[in-house]
Amino acid sequence: MVKPVYTAAAVHVPAPPEQVFALMTDWSRHQEWMFMTTARRVGESGLEAYTGRWPFGFLDTMTITHWEPPSLVRVTHTGRVVRGRGAFRVRAERGGSRVLWAEELGLPFGVAGRAVWPLLRPFADAFARHCLHRLGRLLPPA
Repeated sequence: MVKPVYTAAAVHVPAPPEQVFALMTDWSRHQEWMFMTTARRVGESGLEAYTGRWPFGFLDTMTITHWEPPSLVRVTHTGRVVRGRGAFRVRAERGGSRVLWAEELGLPFGVAGRAVWPLLRPFADAFARHCLHRLGRLLPPA
């Protein structure tokens, strides 16, 4: 098995943790802040997120494994393209919240996927930061 790779982004959002967490976990609103992604709850603890524009994209299926409002949600990615673990963490800080999005992923395409990861990681990190900044702009200041 190929070792997992990691990506993470953290930003300041000028809103209280309760509001940030509520918006982050309102899966039907993901398209407002997560670029080219729609998401929906499936059953008690399942999620489906589609990233891209049909037919060019992929389905990311997940199971919520930890739920601790308003500070933490963890998921296990169970799809064919995205596998691994992810987390959203929110904590209070002066003037709002610190929001962290972290992923530990098993890349598709085995060794070849891992070989290109050093080229892709800056884009993955920038994507996450961009999305978190968009999230922050949707919330009223603290």
